[in-house]
Amino acid sequence: MFAQKILLGLFACAGLSSAIPMDPVASSYPKFSGSRNPDSCPGYTASNVVKSDSGLTAGLALAGDACDAFGFDLKKLKLEVEYQTDERLHVKIFDEGLDVYQVQEALVPRPPHSKASPDSSALEFSIVEKPFSFKVTRKSNGEVLFDTSAAKLIFEDQYVRLRTSLPKNPHLYGLGEHSDPFHLPTNGYRRTLLNAESPGIPNNANLYGSHPVYFEHRGEKGTHGVFMLNADPMDIWINQTKSGDQYLEYNTIGGIIDLYFMAGSSPTEVSSQYADVIGHSAMFPYWSFGFHQCKYGYWDVNMVAEVVANYSTAGIPLEVMWTDIDYMDLRQDFTTDPERFALPKVRELVTTLHKRGQRYVLILDPAIHYNDSYAPYKRGHELDVFLKNKDGSEYLGIQWAGTVAWPDWFAPNTGKWWAEEIAKAFDAESGIDLDGIWVDMNEASNFCKNYDCNARDPGNNPPKPEHAPRPNTGRPIPGFPADFQPTKRAEGGQMKGLPNRVMWDPGYTVGTHLTGLTDNTILFNTTNYDGTIHYDTHNLYGHMMAHNTYDAMLARRPGLRPMVLTRSTFAGTGRKATHWFGDNTSTWEDYRTSIRQMLAWVSMHQMPMVGADVCGFNANTNEKLCARWALLGAFQPFYRNHAELSTIPQEFYQWPLTMEAGKKAIDTRYRLMDYIYTALYYQTKDGVPMINPMWFLYPDDPNTFAVQEQWFYGDALLISPVTTEMSDVVTFYLPKDRFYDYWTGEPVDGQGANVTQSGVSFTDIPVHIRGGTIIPRRVNSANTTALLRQQAFELVIALDAKGYAKGRLYLDEGEKIEQTDVSELTFEFKDGALSTAGSLGFAPATGEVDTVKKVIVLGQASAGSGGAFDSATSKVEIEGEWDLSKEFKVQI
Repeated sequence: MFAQKILLGLFACAGLSSAIPMDPVASSYPKFSGSRNPDSCPGYTASNVVKSDSGLTAGLALAGDACDAFGFDLKKLKLEVEYQTDERLHVKIFDEGLDVYQVQEALVPRPPHSKASPDSSALEFSIVEKPFSFKVTRKSNGEVLFDTSAAKLIFEDQYVRLRTSLPKNPHLYGLGEHSDPFHLPTNGYRRTLLNAESPGIPNNANLYGSHPVYFEHRGEKGTHGVFMLNADPMDIWINQTKSGDQYLEYNTIGGIIDLYFMAGSSPTEVSSQYADVIGHSAMFPYWSFGFHQCKYGYWDVNMVAEVVANYSTAGIPLEVMWTDIDYMDLRQDFTTDPERFALPKVRELVTTLHKRGQRYVLILDPAIHYNDSYAPYKRGHELDVFLKNKDGSEYLGIQWAGTVAWPDWFAPNTGKWWAEEIAKAFDAESGIDLDGIWVDMNEASNFCKNYDCNARDPGNNPPKPEHAPRPNTGRPIPGFPADFQPTKRAEGGQMKGLPNRVMWDPGYTVGTHLTGLTDNTILFNTTNYDGTIHYDTHNLYGHMMAHNTYDAMLARRPGLRPMVLTRSTFAGTGRKATHWFGDNTSTWEDYRTSIRQMLAWVSMHQMPMVGADVCGFNANTNEKLCARWALLGAFQPFYRNHAELSTIPQEFYQWPLTMEAGKKAIDTRYRLMDYIYTALYYQTKDGVPMINPMWFLYPDDPNTFAVQEQWFYGDALLISPVTTEMSDVVTFYLPKDRFYDYWTGEPVDGQGANVTQSGVSFTDIPVHIRGGTIIPRRVNSANTTALLRQQAFELVIALDAKGYAKGRLYLDEGEKIEQTDVSELTFEFKDGALSTAGSLGFAPATGEVDTVKKVIVLGQASAGSGGAFDSATSKVEIEGEWDLSKEFKVQI
């Protein structure tokens, strides 16, 4: 921890972790290696523009002398424009020779091109041929959504710049992963995408994942989204010129321009359209919504069992127990420490957990101990699965196990080898019958700082590899003999990346919080099996590991939904895995940050099952912070308490306040589990977010646009936690709408203004139900999700000002990928009566129930035809028994 703090301090002193250049002119670029200012570059001229029934193509030629600002200008490019659907436009600019790296289809499958007509499209593409620029316009209102005319396109071998003009004071969101404001800054803001280990999740810095998609909201004029499919390290600047013109600018050190425009026009529609582009989220097991516990530092298997027992004794439900790298023998994957985590005893632990209806998850790292006596390495070596140096030897680094080799996920045998190692170690009959896998350190994190590190002998540092200050492109050098000329490049056209580029010190350097571009990771000149290099594919490493782990778990337990948690991600990782927000700190600021991160990931990055380490990972928490966090975490999708090795214990049973808060939080979360499980299902099906920023539901209310410490859990529950340190006061915003206090049922009419609530104890959290919604919840909670499914339902009907409400409920078996017996129910309350409809195929297992025992109506003026009426809160409760396998009606 101390060394970690020293490093972070050095980064801060160097101005690398948090300093944001504020000069809104060209000098704010990191540095120049060429002879010209980028703003003096010639741009391109378009020619041979050919329109088709669903788009156009054109050639682009450099419009003057090469600028060579940060590399060498490419002279000839191609433009392709596709109206893929009526709501989606695809614009692609790439090199004529097809040499520049493009993200492989196998890693990020492209959405189908439905060949929509430009006439029917919500968007219009227009081109200016000289100097080349383009616009994307919303046809319904003439809003220009993207306009590149203010700055000329630069397309070099190691630098690509594309700028779009924006309206003044734009409302921009997304561009994860970061710990910055949810509503992005608009002046001098640099958003760097370069996956890196990031202790303490620093602000204004690159973190663990790269998601180059942003949403722009223009109030009543609509919302749209822009996704740049480019995996190379990049800076995205949101800034203003000297004259005050607003812009957003991509600056990437490689790859192509590959843009998807999503028309919206509501924010929910943009989310759904982005899911169509990048892939819909996986459906996760029902049990994954339970409460999870972990700590780096559970010394042995007995300590793990004691934590489980302590939760039980305290009466706090625990669904899933996790173990960090403590369980491994000498920190080696696929092993158990023979003394502290003897395999027979771990197997007994897991058997006991499963008998109790609980689950078990273990961690894996990508780095494999480089040791011939270590069987997983030996088998991998024989199958040729590890990354290689140029001379064919295995590329080595240092990680937890010592000297390590890293899997090459592009190699043909790697997926098979990884799956077989997982199958061996976690075999239900002879190994650890775990229920999920947590993959960590997969940016990839390397304890070797840079190229000066000799992993075989850390005490013998080789000289720094020599490289030219400029890339070698194979062009003839005038005035030199033939034998001095550079080697000609190989035949291109494979989209594997241009040769002879500078790997460590390119002309343009993105704003990493690390000292150098390739520090503490796999060196960027390392070649993958398919011929691509880590310079281009670095941001995809964790994505590939997560997806291979999903496939391995599916092979191990065919037909069951894998639960894979990953630290490093890229756009589309959510198709097979989920994410936690990394190594945060036990501070009130990181407590607040977890809300901002959740809002972006669920609603914009299509990774719904996310959350932060509850109570914080690094540094010691305290009773009051942990109690607040226990409540906040209960209303986030992934709910895990996790702490670092050197910290004090922080399980919920450690303090009276956290025990009380934890019980209330988990009781509430479990009773609402089918409500949020339903929301997850519809996000996987339709891309509709299961967590909503306030402006998603109130897009015409400007007061909601920058709200980042409240959210809708589903579409009905507004969560407004106390976010001020050691305070019992919270000020939150209530739109002009009908709400109800979740805990009392009392109606609250929002006035489109802030509300201050005092006396909020450390075991309470303000929650309101939005009028016009119906919430299905279990009548009682339970110690596990298996027992929870034996509890009957009740329906909470929160009427709007007109006496109307609607809701839905999805029921299935809970863990299988292919579900045959499911129910998709809709509830509607109007004209004083509740009615149900939908598909009714769910067949509950033995002991499970699908009956409604109670109907609660909030906002009712009178008792109606029956039931208990509370005039103080305008609440009616009717008890009965209604079968959810049949349509029914309840008259109030």
